[in-house]
Amino acid sequence: MKHLLFRTTVFFLAFSIAARTLATDSERETFVIVHGATAGGWEWKSTGDYLKKEGHEVYRATLTGLGERYHLANPEIDLDTHIDDVVNLILFEDLHDVVLSGHSYGGMVITGVINEIPERIKHVIFLDAAVPNDGESIWDMFGSGGPRDDSRIENGMLLTPWVTEKTTPPHNTPQSIKTFSQAVSYDNPAAKALDVTFVAFIPEEQSVEERSQSKTWRRAVERGWTIRTFPGGHVAQQEDPSGVATLMYECIGDVNTDR
Repeated sequence: MKHLLFRTTVFFLAFSIAARTLATDSERETFVIVHGATAGGWEWKSTGDYLKKEGHEVYRATLTGLGERYHLANPEIDLDTHIDDVVNLILFEDLHDVVLSGHSYGGMVITGVINEIPERIKHVIFLDAAVPNDGESIWDMFGSGGPRDDSRIENGMLLTPWVTEKTTPPHNTPQSIKTFSQAVSYDNPAAKALDVTFVAFIPEEQSVEERSQSKTWRRAVERGWTIRTFPGGHVAQQEDPSGVATLMYECIGDVNTDR
């Protein structure tokens, strides 16, 4: 009788543990994070680590010619190259129900990604990111038509003030100007039906009302996306990686409003 009671206790204990494991598995998400211009996946390492500690799967894409892939840099790299980087990451890793996020210039990239493979995406997060219309480049979007200072272009590469090549890695690097001048496609109805969250980083010197007047915010509202704010500068993920990680997970339940 004692042996039967022992075996029964062990069985129910094992069943209980298995049930809790299944519940934990069901809550795990797959995040694909796309960095901004001149940066790399390194910029999201701390944020990704916080998500991993919570049991989530995290892929920090580094776009061709940037970050640890800087040895591939050349002026022929364009926006399509970067879109292909992320599309192929998702396809070759066989990822489904992806929580896809893009920061800054990364908004251009993830727009192209969801236009190509919306069936692989569960939720989209634009983190203080560009929100382009169909057929628009990032330079078109901000009305610049290109950098105002031609001295910042060298051999087809854009050198921004924060590029610090001569320092010890990780650091920002030059980026092909074709990635900024090429237009993105956003004409797939399935892509437009995805639930999207737009997160505006709000620095101390700016009010929410001021930030809400930006083109990116207004476009997100027009599309019926969920709007969230987070205190911090444009690279808030480096200022408060834990907070940004928590926010990204919370965004998953956001649902578009009727437009």
